[in-house]
Amino acid sequence: MATEQPAFKSVERTEAFEIRDYGALVVAETTVEGPQLEAGNEGFRRLAGYIFGGNRGEKRIAMTAPVNQSKGLTLEPQGPAAQTSTKAGTWLVQFTMPAGFTVETLPEPNDSRVTLRTIPARRVAVRQYSGRWTDTQYLKELTALRTALERAGYRTRGEPTWARYDPPIMPFFLRTNEVQLEVESGPAKSGS
Repeated sequence: MATEQPAFKSVERTEAFEIRDYGALVVAETTVEGPQLEAGNEGFRRLAGYIFGGNRGEKRIAMTAPVNQSKGLTLEPQGPAAQTSTKAGTWLVQFTMPAGFTVETLPEPNDSRVTLRTIPARRVAVRQYSGRWTDTQYLKELTALRTALERAGYRTRGEPTWARYDPPIMPFFLRTNEVQLEVESGPAKSGS
């Protein structure tokens, strides 16, 4: 059985990136301090605890992909998707909830460090790659995405998101990873 992923509309695809439109998404998220990979692992454990029954009613919620991780975000539940404060070494880790759930229909987390909110619809630039989960690879792909978007005339906003689609047991060369940036504006249309 395939793991559910958030639905999107592909707006543009190049060799270097894809532009996608996502509708509003409901997420469970947690903020963790520490190095990127360690914070991602701790955040994953907290969120997995929530969906595997660590909630009021002990309801199990299906796992989705990807696991998203962004640096330096501190967001209030149900707050805007924009960055509200930056703190070095702080990571926001998110699971998208399966389609059909709302913040109101999800069970309340037992762990107060897990919060629920809705992320508004947005346009996102994505660079997909396979390989190991390392800071070096992440930064290389992020730099390539930013360079390609700048050359194409796109402006972005907010912090990048690191999206990991596969479990750690997946051989690194088969993993699907993405670096994502929210698009603020696209290339200017040329007149004729």
